[in-house]
Amino acid sequence: MKEQSNKSHKPVSFGEAIIILLAMLAIMGLGVIKFGLSPTTPVLLVIALVILWAKVRGADWDTIHGGITEGIKTGIIPIFIFLLIGALISVWIAAGIIPSMMVFGFHLISAQWFVPSVFLVCAIVGTSIGSAFTIISTIGIALFGMGTTMGFNPALVAGAIISGAIFGDKTSPLSDSTNLASAIAESELFAHIKNLMWSTIPAFFVSLILYFILGTGASDSNAMGKINTTVATLNANFSITWWAALPIIVMFVCAWRKIPAIETLLLNVGLGIVMLFIEKPSTSISSVATMIESGFVSKTGNASVDALLSRGGISAMMATVSLIILTLTLGGLLMQFNIIQTAMVPLAKRLKSSGSLVTAAILSGIGVNIFVGEQYLSVILPGKAFKQTFNDRGLDNLALSRVLEDGGTVINYLIPWGVAAVFAANTLGVSTLAYLPFCFFSLFSPVFSILSGFTGVGLKRLPSSDDQSATAASMAADGR
Repeated sequence: MKEQSNKSHKPVSFGEAIIILLAMLAIMGLGVIKFGLSPTTPVLLVIALVILWAKVRGADWDTIHGGITEGIKTGIIPIFIFLLIGALISVWIAAGIIPSMMVFGFHLISAQWFVPSVFLVCAIVGTSIGSAFTIISTIGIALFGMGTTMGFNPALVAGAIISGAIFGDKTSPLSDSTNLASAIAESELFAHIKNLMWSTIPAFFVSLILYFILGTGASDSNAMGKINTTVATLNANFSITWWAALPIIVMFVCAWRKIPAIETLLLNVGLGIVMLFIEKPSTSISSVATMIESGFVSKTGNASVDALLSRGGISAMMATVSLIILTLTLGGLLMQFNIIQTAMVPLAKRLKSSGSLVTAAILSGIGVNIFVGEQYLSVILPGKAFKQTFNDRGLDNLALSRVLEDGGTVINYLIPWGVAAVFAANTLGVSTLAYLPFCFFSLFSPVFSILSGFTGVGLKRLPSSDDQSATAASMAADGR
């Protein structure tokens, strides 16, 4: 019965798919950029219009509900991870972990080289941990507080934090998005990471140079006074100790042992609570529970410190969680009715040159990010649509998996209604449109990937028939 139900509506045409996608873009773009709305309402409106369109064309409720269910299923684990990150932020602040990182950071990092140092630190730690969200919500908060205290442009500091975190996420074998791109393209994981370097390394160095130009020696002339005041406030109100490094060490160990994100976050939340009770034995269980649920509220008397450190909690993540649910719902509906696939596949078949094919695949990933706002779908949909065409044009699966990262994974942080962008903006308190011009790594990764497509430099191709014959003959001669 379900198979008949799925065929009860007419298939969507290419022109109709394009019109739907453009209407979606207009609604979300006007809502978020023109009227300054939260992304949630425009996305919900688009979902309602897609459902209305589906009903007018004859789809039944089982088919519609099936699309919604299939879409949301992929987001269950990320949703739970977001809730744990909310708890982790509040616990790490209360236990003095993030305040300790700020105090020690003021002593270790020079203001003259602050912004490029932020980019490098986030990139290195991110590669070890494999989670951009974790980097942004832990050391990212500490570095952001340091940068604003020194008088740097908050959008520039946020851009450096996010760029470094994305670099780490993109190049780590522990990253969900990196593993997803490799799996969708059917390429070997470490070969995929190695092949990423053709676009990743140039984007990294261009970003680093720009951060040196924009963020060196540019701190406020009164920065030292602000730093001294902030350090004194943190010392007076939090437990500043080298033991605060323990949860960070545990996080590195968990990454090295390849312990999944949920278990790692639970362990670090528990460790933070233990440290809190050790440092402040008078802390009540009810206050800890309230903090985990509603976030930490800083009451130091210093307005800038209180604004920075009053954050976290499960409730604070609900805006991001609701957006995840809505964008996955929208993505599930678009997949159920083959709207995005219908728009992409004819384009993929018409492309002849490697450069145009790579460009189209990257633009498709960017397009899915724009139309749906969901990072995973920006990898999955172009991967499925372009895989056969890449192989038909003699391009290896590694060429596709790199394109999926450069056009899909890194771009979600630049879309105001994208899940990753909303998370970063809410966590750091800087709007997506403000930090977007300074998120250099995301901006340059697709550029270098497109250049690789047109020049052929670093573009992995399938072995020619002659190469395959030579390999087979060599193996036969060796008795294999």
